[in-house]
Amino acid sequence: MVTSPADLQLIRDQAGRALADFLARQRDVLGGIGEDMLPWIDAIAELLTGGKRLRPAFCYWGWRAAGGGDCQQIHTAAAALELLHASALVHDDLMDASDTRRGHPSVHRRFAALHETARWRGSAESFGAGAAILIGDLLMAWTDELFASSGLPGAALRRGRPVLDSMRAEVICGQYLDLLGQSAGEGTVASALRVVRYKSAKYTVERPLHLGVALAGPSGTDPILRACTAYGVPLGVAFQLRDDILGVFGDPALTGKPACDDLREGKQTVLVAIARERASQAQRELLDRRLGDRLLDEAGAAEIRALLTKTGAVAECEKMIGSCVADALSALTDAPMTGEAKRALADLAVAATARSD
Repeated sequence: MVTSPADLQLIRDQAGRALADFLARQRDVLGGIGEDMLPWIDAIAELLTGGKRLRPAFCYWGWRAAGGGDCQQIHTAAAALELLHASALVHDDLMDASDTRRGHPSVHRRFAALHETARWRGSAESFGAGAAILIGDLLMAWTDELFASSGLPGAALRRGRPVLDSMRAEVICGQYLDLLGQSAGEGTVASALRVVRYKSAKYTVERPLHLGVALAGPSGTDPILRACTAYGVPLGVAFQLRDDILGVFGDPALTGKPACDDLREGKQTVLVAIARERASQAQRELLDRRLGDRLLDEAGAAEIRALLTKTGAVAECEKMIGSCVADALSALTDAPMTGEAKRALADLAVAATARSD
């Protein structure tokens, strides 16, 4: 039985078991097509071994907040969100040309290496990209399959389906807004926050909570949904702001990605937007010259880090994180849910925005 505080490790374990069982079944399915499909399962399994499992945790506690009891069925339904997240990561890494994810080669790099090792015909890079697109698509389809096979009643699944659909649509739109921002965006704090809202905040916290609530109860949940939004959106923003800071200043051993990746990719984050607004002409020219340089070395990255610190962008992001977390916790005060759920969600607010994770 999961008890308060949130006990994130136990939720991780439950989600991990559901995913392992699902992948074991899918290994038989893909293996039945041919042994040359098994590298797909291996790549997916490796990708799914990492991560905080925050989305399943928020889904679970949305369920509990709406009166649902602890059962394996909700853990399995919530675990489906990890397949959706893995799909987004595979496609995101391909779009960003990222080399690593969670300490391992990204999927497109993994399959490009397979092509090179086997000395197959054509471009290894194109092969890797094609494989990543297909694997990401498969993970999206498997999200539905695991969700539908969770064992929850059909009525509950029908209530949850529109929320899951909205979650998928929003994260895809958020990904496009991110792409658009890097290519033709204004580079303002407001535009960066719009990307954060749809690519991360709603997708990471608000919608998983809404999904849990929808699965738990057919009526009388509107006040709980409103409380979940008031808590989830600011916390989701804080989560992404923390991720942006860690993407530049974090320890790669903890983040699973080189600290230069976001800088090489030219990510137009809130952190960068604040720095640009506050920068001198010389600092802005340095930022324009260095940010997005695929050949950026550690010395160049150190220059950008120094600029982000000197302009006060890092301190301002930390201030924003603190304010957003405070807003999220305040929303729990009068939320129509049990004290256990409130304490668990307060715990998750800390877990989602911790400096060292």
